[in-house]
Amino acid sequence: MAQRTQSVQEFIQDAFVPMVAVLCSDDAEKVTRKNSLSFPELLRPFCRLTSEGHLRDPNNQLVLVKNLRISVTGVNLRPPHPAALRANLAHVVAQSQPPDTGSANVITAGEYDLNISATTPWFEAYRENFLQSMPASEHEFLNHYLACMLVVSSSEAVPMEEFLKLSQEQHKIQHSGEYAHPRWFIPNTLKYYVLLHDLSQGDQQRAESVYEDMKQRYGSQACYLLKINSRQGGAAADEQIPDPWSQYLNRSSTFTQDVYDGGVSADLNSMGNDINSDMDATDSTKDTVSNNLADHPLQLDQAAEPTFPGDAGEPAGNAEVERLQKGGASTLNTLHGAWLTLNDHDRIRQFVQEFTFRGLLPHIEKNIRQLNDQLLSRKGLSRSLFSATKKWFGGGKVPEKSINELKNTAGLLYPPEAPELQIRKMADLCFLVQHYELAYSCYHTAKKDFLSDQAMMYAAGSLEMAAVSAFLQTAAPRPYPAHYMDTAIQTYRDVCRNMLLAERCALLSSEVLKSQAKYSEAATLLIKMTSEDSDLRSALLLEQAAHCFINMRNPMVRKFAFHMILSGHRYSKAGQRQHALRCYCQALQVYRGKGWSLAEDHINFTIGRQSFTLRQPGSAAAAFRHILVNDSQQSPVQQAAFLREYLYVYKSSGESGSESVLPQLPLPYLNSARMRVFFGHERRPAEGEKQAATHVTLDQECDADLSRLWVRLEEQVVALVNRGVVPTSFQPTQACLSHTTDNLRFPLAVVEEPITVELSLRNPLKVPLLLTHMSLLWKFTAKDFSQSQSPVAGESVSNEKEALDPKVVPKNDIIATEVIPQFFMSPEETKVARLKLLPHQTGELRVLGVVYNLGTADMTNGSAEGLQAADLWVRGRQDVELQGARLNQTKEDKTSVKYGPDHRLDPIITPPMPLLEVFFLRFPTALLCSELRKAWVEFVNVSAVPLSGLRVVSTHPNFFTLGGSGSAHTPLSPSSSEHCSAYKTVAAPPSTVAKVTRVSEAEFRADVAGVMEVPLPGGVLGPGEALQLPMWLRGPDSEGVHEIHFLFYYEHAQKNGKLSHRVLRHTAVICASRSLCVRATACCSNTVHVSPTRRQTSRPDEQSGSMLLFVDVENINTNEAGVREFHIVQVSSSSRIWRLHTCINPTGDKDSKLANRERGKLCFRVSRSRSQDDADEKLVFADLNLGNEQIVSSSTPCADFFFRRGPAPVQAKLGVTLGQEVAPVGGADSSLGIIRKCSEIELDIIVLWKAYMVEDNKQLILEGQLHVALQRIGKEACSFTQREENQEMVLLKFKPEPPPPLARPSLEQLSHLIKTCLQYPETYQHQFLQKSICMVPVTLMLSNCSMAQVDVIIDLRHKSTSPDSLEVSGVFVWLGQTQYKLQLAAQEVRRVCLRACFTRPGVYNLGVLRVFAKLAQASSLCETSQQNALPSLIIINSA
Repeated sequence: MAQRTQSVQEFIQDAFVPMVAVLCSDDAEKVTRKNSLSFPELLRPFCRLTSEGHLRDPNNQLVLVKNLRISVTGVNLRPPHPAALRANLAHVVAQSQPPDTGSANVITAGEYDLNISATTPWFEAYRENFLQSMPASEHEFLNHYLACMLVVSSSEAVPMEEFLKLSQEQHKIQHSGEYAHPRWFIPNTLKYYVLLHDLSQGDQQRAESVYEDMKQRYGSQACYLLKINSRQGGAAADEQIPDPWSQYLNRSSTFTQDVYDGGVSADLNSMGNDINSDMDATDSTKDTVSNNLADHPLQLDQAAEPTFPGDAGEPAGNAEVERLQKGGASTLNTLHGAWLTLNDHDRIRQFVQEFTFRGLLPHIEKNIRQLNDQLLSRKGLSRSLFSATKKWFGGGKVPEKSINELKNTAGLLYPPEAPELQIRKMADLCFLVQHYELAYSCYHTAKKDFLSDQAMMYAAGSLEMAAVSAFLQTAAPRPYPAHYMDTAIQTYRDVCRNMLLAERCALLSSEVLKSQAKYSEAATLLIKMTSEDSDLRSALLLEQAAHCFINMRNPMVRKFAFHMILSGHRYSKAGQRQHALRCYCQALQVYRGKGWSLAEDHINFTIGRQSFTLRQPGSAAAAFRHILVNDSQQSPVQQAAFLREYLYVYKSSGESGSESVLPQLPLPYLNSARMRVFFGHERRPAEGEKQAATHVTLDQECDADLSRLWVRLEEQVVALVNRGVVPTSFQPTQACLSHTTDNLRFPLAVVEEPITVELSLRNPLKVPLLLTHMSLLWKFTAKDFSQSQSPVAGESVSNEKEALDPKVVPKNDIIATEVIPQFFMSPEETKVARLKLLPHQTGELRVLGVVYNLGTADMTNGSAEGLQAADLWVRGRQDVELQGARLNQTKEDKTSVKYGPDHRLDPIITPPMPLLEVFFLRFPTALLCSELRKAWVEFVNVSAVPLSGLRVVSTHPNFFTLGGSGSAHTPLSPSSSEHCSAYKTVAAPPSTVAKVTRVSEAEFRADVAGVMEVPLPGGVLGPGEALQLPMWLRGPDSEGVHEIHFLFYYEHAQKNGKLSHRVLRHTAVICASRSLCVRATACCSNTVHVSPTRRQTSRPDEQSGSMLLFVDVENINTNEAGVREFHIVQVSSSSRIWRLHTCINPTGDKDSKLANRERGKLCFRVSRSRSQDDADEKLVFADLNLGNEQIVSSSTPCADFFFRRGPAPVQAKLGVTLGQEVAPVGGADSSLGIIRKCSEIELDIIVLWKAYMVEDNKQLILEGQLHVALQRIGKEACSFTQREENQEMVLLKFKPEPPPPLARPSLEQLSHLIKTCLQYPETYQHQFLQKSICMVPVTLMLSNCSMAQVDVIIDLRHKSTSPDSLEVSGVFVWLGQTQYKLQLAAQEVRRVCLRACFTRPGVYNLGVLRVFAKLAQASSLCETSQQNALPSLIIINSA
C-alpha cells in the first residue's frame, strides 16, 4: 500500500470541517484582486489553526480543539455540474503522476523483489477533490455553512450602510426560500463583519474610526479590521516573494483550456463521460455515474433557482465553467500576493485565528447548548444527555430488519424543527469541534430514530458518522464498528441508489481498516465498490486493493499483480493511459519469467499499445520485443498479429524520428556464440581422377581434439624451421574460428581472399520470416604493413551509412560486401546464413553485425518457391556481442569470474601470401594391412606470389613416403606405371646366399622429427605452376578405419612480417583389412667363436658366429572372395651386426604360397656381419628372394617404409621381461647391462609378399611388406599389433608403496654368459676284448659372450638323474681332473682337453657336464649354470 502523507485521523478531520461563507462588496473585491486573489482565496493558505482552541460541552466539560481547519468559500459558490465534476476528477488524476526521482518502495516477498511506487499522489488528489466537491444534502449538516463573513472595504463612502446591505442580502439568501444553495447549518447564522483596509492607498485613520463604530454596533467579537497591501507599487516581475496560494489554487483550478474544450463542453452537451477518446475502439468506454447529482432525490431543480447578485442571470454551473475556461489556463502562471508582505501574511493568519477562537467556536458552543436544552425539554428528560437513563439509550429498541426488507422513504422529509434532525445537527456540531464522545452518543441515538421511521438515507448517514466517531475517540476508545460502515455502504448503494455517498463511506472505512492493518477487509471493501458505472473510480479502488494485498503480513503477490492488471484495464477504459501503463508495468514484475507465457504476452502487448499511444516508441518496441523473443505459446495467427504490431511500431517511430541510426531487431534470434568465421577460398571440387585436399570447410563440425592435433603438427614443422624452437610469437593457423577455438589473439587474413561469416539464426515464431538485402556491417582501418616497425594507419571507414538504404552503392573498393537478396526462414527453423567480405586493402577489419530488412512472409504455395515479400517491413540491424572464454590462468582469475576477449570478428588483413592447392591421383580408400601402393600428388600454386619451403608432416609418418633425396622418380607419369611394381626389382633366380648391400641411414632419414621436405625445382614454386610427384603408401599394420592427417607447410619466397607461413590440411580415411601375420624367433646355434690363431682355417659361418632364425607366416585375411592367396617372395634383413646368410628350408618350398587361414614356417641361418665394436654406422641389407625377382630392399620405397616404421618398444630394447623393474644401483646396473648384452640382438626382418585379387573380372597383383624387430634371443617378435585390452580399474592407494627391489639379472640372462661346445668324434672303434677300458679325447670349447671378464667353473662330477638321460645313454666317467676353475677375458674362446672313459659299447651323451659362470667383478652374484647345446651323443663300437 502506498504511503500516506497524513495520518488517518488528520485525513478524516480534514474531510469534515466547519464551513464559512463570504459575502464581499465590490470595493472589497477590488482590493483583493490587486493580488490576483478573491477574498476566500486570500484566506485559504491560513485556514489551518496552529494553536489549540477550547470550548465547554453541555456538561460544562472542557473540550480541546487541535489542528482545526476551516473552509472559507464564496456565498455564491454552487456545486459543480456532474459532468464538470467527473471531468475535474479525471483531470486531477491525469495531472498527478509518480515523480521521476521519487523514492521507490522495494518489497521482497519470497522470490519476488517488487519496485512499487512509494506514494500514490493521484489517489490522494482524487480523494481530496472528491470529498471537497461533495454537495450539501438535507440528511446531514456537515457541509452546511455555520457562519458568514461580510467584507467591506474601508474606501467605501459609507461602510456601515454597505455592511447593512450585505447583512440583508445574506438574510435573504438564507431565509427567503428562493435559493436551494447554499445550505445553512442553523437559522441564526453567525455574521462576522470584516473591514478590509488597503494600506497602499487608503486612509488609516478613517479605517480606525469606522472600526470603532463597528465594535460599538456589532460588538468586538463580531468584527475585525484587516489591513493588507503593505507593499507600495506591488512586486516586480523578477522579485522573489513567497506564494503560499499556488498549491491551493493549482489544486482547485485544475481545469485547463484544452480539457474544457475537449471534455467538459462535450459532457455538458451530451452528458457523456468519454473525455479522452481512445484510438483503439476496444478501449473506448464511458465513465458514467448513474446516480449523479442531477438525479439526487434531495437536490432541488437548479434550473428554477434565481441567480445570485452579480451573476447576470446566468446559471451558476455554466458561469463557473465559463470562468474556468477563460481564466483557468492562466491561473497556474499568475503571480499571487504581489502587494502583500510577510507582515500582511501574519495579519491574515491572526485574523483567521481571531475569527475562529472569538467568533466561530463560541457560536458553536452556544448552539450545542441550545440544541441540548431543546432536546431535553422536548423529550422530558433530566438536565442533559450525559445523565440520561437507560430508557434514553436502550429502551424502545427497533426490531432489526435486513436492508432488503427496509423501504427507502425518499419522499420523507423531516421539518427543520424535528427532534431527529436536531439530534443529528447537535452530533454534527460536536463532530466538527472534535467532541467525538458526545457526537457518537448523538449519532447512535439518531440512528435508532431514523431506523424506526425507515428513513434510510438519514439512518445510513448516522451509521457512517457513528463509526467514524467511535474510531476517533481518544479518551475511551471504542472498537471500530466496521459493520456500521458496511450497513451504511449497502444502504447508500442498494436502497438509496447514491453511489457518491457510498464511495465516500468506502474511502473513509478503507483508510480506517488499513490503519488497523486489516488489509484483507479493506481490499474486500474496495473491490465491492467497483462497478461498471465509473471506470476511473473502479481503477483507483482496484489499485488500492492491490496495495492492500502486497502489504499483508504474508504478501499475496499474485493477487497484487492480478488486481493491478484489472486496475490498468479500467484506467485504460477511463482514458488514463499513463496510469494504465504504470499498472501493467508493475504487474509485469510478478508475471515475468514465471512460466505464465500467455499472461506475460498480454501484459507486454498492452504495454506496447499504451506506450505507442503515449508517444514512447522505445518502450513500445521493448514490450513487443519481449513477445517475439520469448518462446511464445500463442497461436500462429496471434503471433503474426504481434509481429505486425511490432513492425508497425518500428515503422512509425522510424518515419517520425531520426533515420540516421538503424534499430536493433529482435528477430530472428542471432546466436553469437555459435557464429563461425572462415578465412580463405572454398575448396575446389575434384576434377576427374584428381582428389582435392580436404583442408577446412564450414561444413565440417568443430572438434577440439582434432584442432589440438593440427596445432601440434604445425608446431612440429615450425620448430624444425626455427632450429628446434617454437617462437614466442607463434600463432597457430586457424582457418575456421568458433566458440571452441582460441580467440584471444587477432586472427590473420590475407588481402584479396574472402572472409566468410556464418550466422546461426533461429526463428522462434510459428510464422515464417523473410529477410531481404542482408549484409554485414563492418568498420575498417587501413594500414600499410610493409613498414614493419611502424605501420601507417589510415582513416577508419564503415559501411553503416550505406546500410541505411540498400539502394546506395556500397564501398566495394575497400571491402566488397556480399548481399543476400532474400533469406527465408520457416516457422521455428534454425538456419545458417553465410555472408562474405572480400578485402582489397591491408589493415584492421572489425565486423560489427548484420543488417537486413525484416518482414513477414506470405507462402502462397506453401513452399519457398511461392514466396512473396510483404509490404510491411523494417530495416534494422543486430550487433554481434561475443564473450570470450573464462580466464583461468592466474589466482585472481580462478577466484573470480572473468572472461577474456573474443577477436574472431576482428581480423588483421595482411599483404598477399602464396596459396597452395594439393591434388591426389589414384589415392586408395581401402588397403590391406602392410600393403604397398603407389599414388601421385600434385602441388599447385594458385596465387600471384611465389611459394617456397614446402614441407609435409603427418600423424602417421609410416603411412607414406615421397622417396629419398637420391631416389629416381620413374616412371614419369601415373599412366605409364599402371602395371609396374611399386618396388625397385632386379631379375634373379632364387638365391641360396643372401645378397648384401650397405646403406647409410642418413640417406633415408631426410625427414627430421617426422617432417618431410618436398623437393621443389629451384626451391620455388612460381605463381600458377604445378608439380607432380610420386607418393608411395603402405597400409597400416592394424585393421580398421584409420584417419590419416597431412599438414602441408609452405612460406612466402620473400619473408612477410605479419604472416610467416601458411598451412594446408588434408585428412584421408583408409579402411585396412587383414593380410599376413609374421612371428620370428632367433635361437642360438652350436657354433662358437674360434681363436684368432685358427681363423684362417675355419668356415665363414664359424668365423663370424651364427644363429638360427625361424619365421612363422600366417594368412589371417578374411576376405575370401577377393584375395586368393599370398606369396612370400622375399625375406630381407637389416642390421649393423647381423645379416641373413642362407635359407635352410627344403628345396621344394622356396616359393611359399599361403591360402586363406594357412600357415607356413621358414628357417634361416643368421651370421655376423661385423663385431659390435665396429665404428661403421652403415646398415647391412641382406636379401633372400624366394622367387625369380629380387626386390632391392635398400632402395625406395622399401627402405623408406623400413626407416619410417617407428621406434621399437622400449621394453624390448632394454631386454626387460614384463613385471620387472629397473633400478640403477651402483655396480649392479653396469653388471646387469653387460649380462643383458649377451642375449640382445639388433636384427630387423622384412618380409615381402604378393597377393592376387580378382576385382571387376580382372586379376590384380598386390604387394606389401612386413617388419619384425628382433631384440632378444629366444624372444618371439610379431608384426601384428595386438589390441590392448581395457585395463582393469585400480583401487586408489593412500599409503606409500615400498621401494622397488634392487635390479638383479634373471637366471635366463645369466645363463647366456658362456657358450659351450664339445668337439669329439661321432663314432669311436675300440677292442674291448683286448682292453676293457676305452678312453676318448674330448675338447670343450668355452666362448665368453660378454664384454667383461668371466669366472668359469667346470664340474665333471655331475651325474644326470633324469630318466630320459638314463634311457638314451649309458654310464661313463671322466678321467683326470674333474673340476676346473678358469677366467675368460672379454670375447675370449678357450679350449679345455678332457678324457672320457667307457667300459662297454653303446651310445653315450657327453653333454652331462655342468658349466657355472659369473662376472669377475660381481663377487656377490652366485654362479649360474650355463645353457647347454643339443645333446652331444657319441657311439662307441666294439671292434
